[in-house]
Amino acid sequence: MLGPFNRRGRSKPMGEINVVPFIDVMLVLLVIFMITAPMLTQGVKVDLPQATSEPIEDTEDTDPIIVSVDKEGQYFISLGGDETQVSLDELSDRVVILLERNPGTPVMVRGDRNVSYGQVVTLMSTLQVAGVANVGLISEPPPQDG
Repeated sequence: MLGPFNRRGRSKPMGEINVVPFIDVMLVLLVIFMITAPMLTQGVKVDLPQATSEPIEDTEDTDPIIVSVDKEGQYFISLGGDETQVSLDELSDRVVILLERNPGTPVMVRGDRNVSYGQVVTLMSTLQVAGVANVGLISEPPPQDG
């Protein structure tokens, strides 16, 4: 018996996996995912600062419009201290009216820590549709040690 051939001239079956087609398929899938991934992302446009954030100083005399979401998912709008509960549609209408009266009024969003991310995104999207160009997010500073 000479070489890998038996008496009839046939080769022995190989027990190894041919890896080259597997690599080709994986590279094609990688290219497909790289092309389609940017097309799948959606979101609300938010202008983020390029520096470390500092507390906003009150440079204007107008009070900001504060839109809040509590842990039950209820929406509130506040201007000048008086806070009223509104639905999402009412909130959009009120913000449009308030911004028509005072176009330079800042709009701030305050969300409860336990509210779902989706509700905050829905709120910001509603404000964007209502014509709010820039939205500020209200947060509490971390507790000081000492």
